[in-house]
Amino acid sequence: MEKKVRLMGIVNLNDDSFYAPSRADSSEAALSRAARLLAEGADILDFGACSTRPGSKGIGSDEEWRRLEPALKAVHTAFPKAKISIDTYWSEVVRKAYDLIGPFLVNDISAGAMDPKMLRTAGALGLPYVAMHMRGTPETMQGLTDYGGDIMDSIKAYFEEFERKAAEVGIHEWILDPGFGFAKTREQNWEVLERLGELRCFERPILVGLSRKSMFGVKAEDALEATLNAQRIAVSNGASHLRVHDVALTRESLYSSI
Repeated sequence: MEKKVRLMGIVNLNDDSFYAPSRADSSEAALSRAARLLAEGADILDFGACSTRPGSKGIGSDEEWRRLEPALKAVHTAFPKAKISIDTYWSEVVRKAYDLIGPFLVNDISAGAMDPKMLRTAGALGLPYVAMHMRGTPETMQGLTDYGGDIMDSIKAYFEEFERKAAEVGIHEWILDPGFGFAKTREQNWEVLERLGELRCFERPILVGLSRKSMFGVKAEDALEATLNAQRIAVSNGASHLRVHDVALTRESLYSSI
C-alpha cells in the first residue's frame, strides 16, 4: 500500500447501532473506546449518537446532543489534539459541538438535505464536511433504490449539485462519501465499489464506510474478513478515508505487505 489511508474509528453513543462492540453507553465507555482506537492508529474519531441503519427512526437534535455532549467533552479533555468527526445531520448539534470543542469534521449522511440550516451553518463556522450520497431518510431509503438508469450517473449528478450548494455557502473543504448501504441494493453497493474510481472526477477525498455492513450477506459479527477484502478494493479504486470499527485489523490488512 503506497499511499496513506486515513482511518476513521467509530464510537457509537446509542444502544441500537447494528454492531454492538462499537457502542459506548456512557462517557466513561466512550473515553475507553476512543483511547483504544487512538492507540490502534485511528486518525479520526467519529462520534455518532443516533443510529442511521436501514429502517431506523430519528431521535431529534435535543436527544442527540444529550447523548453526545458528555462523551465529546470527556474525550476532548483527555485527548485535546485528537481529530474529531461528528456523525449528525442537525445544524443545532454542529453549533453546540463547535462551541464545546472548536473545529471538527461534520459527517452528514444527508449532505445537508435533512436540515435546511446545516450547510449554511457549517460554512459560517468554516468546518470541513463529509457529504454522503443517500435518498430519503434512513427509515425510507431502502424503498428508493430504483435509479431508472446508471446508478453512477445519478451519484455524480448528486455530488455536482452538492458542490454547487457548498460553494454558495462557503464550504470549501469537503469529502465525498458514496453511501454504501444507503438507498442501494446489495448489487448496487458492489457496482459502486467496483466503479468507485469514477468519482475521482470531483478531485475530492473519497470516504468509504463498508465496515461489517449487510451487503456482505452475513451477520455483522461474522463480516470482518469480507469487510477487509472490500476495503482493500475501495482503496485500490481511490478511497482515501475508511470509516471502520476495527482500526488495528484494518491497518494490518492495508499495510502488512509493505
